Amino acid sequence: MDKIKILQYDIVICGAGPAGLKAAYEIQKKSRGIYKVLLLDKKEPWTEPAFCAEAVSLDRLSKLWEPKKKWVRQSISGIYFTSPSRKRAEFYSKDCGVILNRPLFHKDIADAATDIGVLSHFNTQCTKLNYEPNGQWNLSVKRDGEALDIRTTVLIDATGAGAKLSKSVPELAGLEAGNIDLESAIFAIVEGVEHSKEHIELFFGSEFPGGYAWLFPRDHNQVNIGLVLGRDAPKTHSLKKQLERFISKDYPNAKIKGVFGGMIACGQSKKAIARNGYFKVGDSASVVNPISRSGIVESMLNAELLSDCVLRWMSEDSFENRQKIEKNYLDLWMKALGKEHMRLYKAKRVFSKVTDKQFNKATHRLSRLSREKTSLFRIVIAVLISTPSLIWKMRSFIR
Repeated sequence: MDKIKILQYDIVICGAGPAGLKAAYEIQKKSRGIYKVLLLDKKEPWTEPAFCAEAVSLDRLSKLWEPKKKWVRQSISGIYFTSPSRKRAEFYSKDCGVILNRPLFHKDIADAATDIGVLSHFNTQCTKLNYEPNGQWNLSVKRDGEALDIRTTVLIDATGAGAKLSKSVPELAGLEAGNIDLESAIFAIVEGVEHSKEHIELFFGSEFPGGYAWLFPRDHNQVNIGLVLGRDAPKTHSLKKQLERFISKDYPNAKIKGVFGGMIACGQSKKAIARNGYFKVGDSASVVNPISRSGIVESMLNAELLSDCVLRWMSEDSFENRQKIEKNYLDLWMKALGKEHMRLYKAKRVFSKVTDKQFNKATHRLSRLSREKTSLFRIVIAVLISTPSLIWKMRSFIR
C-alpha cells in the first residue's frame, strides 16, 4: 500500500466562495507572507454557475473589494416592489447596486491571492477531519485521484451551509453549523423576457410563503428569475415546479436556458464560530441576511474580521488567550452585523403573516408617488400607513 503524502501548512482554508477567497487574500496580505496559506475547493470557483442572484450594493462592496468593470454585468438604479396583484412600486437610487458576474469576480480575487503567495488546490475533495493531540488539524483530501494528509495549525471552514466539514468531529460539537432556518432557493437563467436592465424586481405574497420571488437583469437578453420559500412553506409541489409555474404565468414567452438551486442558511444565532484554531466564515458561520437572503458582502465582511482574529490567534502561545480571541471573533461579528441579523431573524414570523391585501394596499400607496418623490422616507410613511410590519421587509432590501 502506498504511503500517503503529508503536507504541512500554517493556515488552510476550505471553500473558495467570497468568504474563503477574501479570507485567503486578507490573511496573506496582512501577514506579509510569513505563514504558509493554502486554499482548497472541490472545484475551480469560476467554472460553474454560482447559486446566487448576484446582486450587491456597490457602496458596501467597494469598501471590501475594488469593483472592476469586467465583472460587473449591470448597474442597478432601481427596485420594483411588486404586490400579489402585480402592482409595482419603484424605489430609485442612482447608486442602488450592481449585478456581478460571479465567476469573473471569484477569478479576480483568486488571482489576487495567488499573486501575493496563497497556494490554491482546486478540484480537491475533503474526505475526513481529525483534531490531533498535538493541537493540529489533520485534513484528509483527494486531489486528482491522489490521497493526501494536510496538517495545519489553523483551519478555516468556508464550505457553506450545513456543517459538512465539522459534522463528525467531537471537538467541534456545539459550534455554529450553518443550518439555522435552512431554506431552499432556486432560479432559472431565462431569455425572451422584456425587462428594464436597470431594475431588479421583487415579488411578494402568499404564492411565495415565507419568502419572495425575483427577476434580476443579466447579460444581453438574459434575466435571472428565481424564488426562495420559508422553511415551513407547504411542500405541495417541487420547488422547480413552483418556479416553472411562476415563469409560465408571468412570462409566457420566456425560454428557460438552465435551472439551478441550493440551500441558504437564513438564521443567526449566538453559537460559537471558532474553537481550537478552527474558524467558521461565510455561510458556514450563518452570516446571511435572514430577510433578503443576501450573503456576498456579508461573507466578505465576516472574512475581513476573521483575518484579523486569525493573525492575532497565531501570534499567541497561551491557550487561554487564544480562547479569548475565538470568542472575540463572534463578538466582532455581532457588533458588525450579527445583532441586526438577530433582529431580522426574529421578525421573519411577522412577515409571513402579512396578507396579500396588505401587500396590495401598501404597494398601491407607493405606486402613486412619482419616481423622484419616492424617497426612503416616503416609502417608510406609505408602508407604515398600510401595515407597520412591512417596514422591516422594505428596509432589508434598500439599506
